[in-house]
Amino acid sequence: MTTALLVAALLMGFFGSPHCLGMCGGLVAAFGLSMKDASPAKKRGLIATYHLGRLLSYASLGLIAGLIGTTVLAPLMVGNNIPRILLGLVLVFVGMTMLGAPFLNKLERFGMRFWQFLGPLRQKVFPLNTFPRALAAGLLWGFLPCGLVYSALLIAVVGHDPLTGAVLMFAFGLGTVPMLVATHKTVGWLRHQISRLRLRQMNGAIMMASGLAVIVVPLVMANMHSGHGDNMPSEHDMGNNHSAAMEPAQ
Repeated sequence: MTTALLVAALLMGFFGSPHCLGMCGGLVAAFGLSMKDASPAKKRGLIATYHLGRLLSYASLGLIAGLIGTTVLAPLMVGNNIPRILLGLVLVFVGMTMLGAPFLNKLERFGMRFWQFLGPLRQKVFPLNTFPRALAAGLLWGFLPCGLVYSALLIAVVGHDPLTGAVLMFAFGLGTVPMLVATHKTVGWLRHQISRLRLRQMNGAIMMASGLAVIVVPLVMANMHSGHGDNMPSEHDMGNNHSAAMEPAQ
């Protein structure tokens, strides 16, 4: 299940990255302008550094989300089926969000207020002419309000433990990297292909179907197993039948 969640988080980041480009495009452009005097080699290093900072920021948020999942949600995990059902519901919710349901708009508005609160810190990292500044910029970037990030954090909450939550968010961030580091021409091609093939919608539908399967399939299998068990003769009945067969006819 953890491997499946990692794949889901990675694909969620990749197919949702056109949305990330819309949210983060201005920030990426500002970073690029602040590095205009750097050599090509140093510029590539600075870009890699601030993306590393962003992924570490996501991983830290995933760690916190996983910690919340193992503490706040612990009282709910009283049965064998509860964690699985909760995970299925989260996958359905995230799938619906990827299909365009505006569930997280209010949370994005709240996140925007926090992002504005970080404004003085963000100003201190410019220009991005050193690697520590690039790393700090990436760490701050992780707090940019984004419904897609919040959806991924929901998966991290039910990801079994804090370490799994951190790894899930790191994988999600990796999925967004190709779109955010691609050249202008490649970005246009990627966005066109994802939009033309409706890959984000397909991924959302797959996540919804996966969530429903996580909830329903084990319940159906358990009912089928229980039904077969009711029809099986008990050891007591088999013993009685055997004794009756051994008795001599009168």
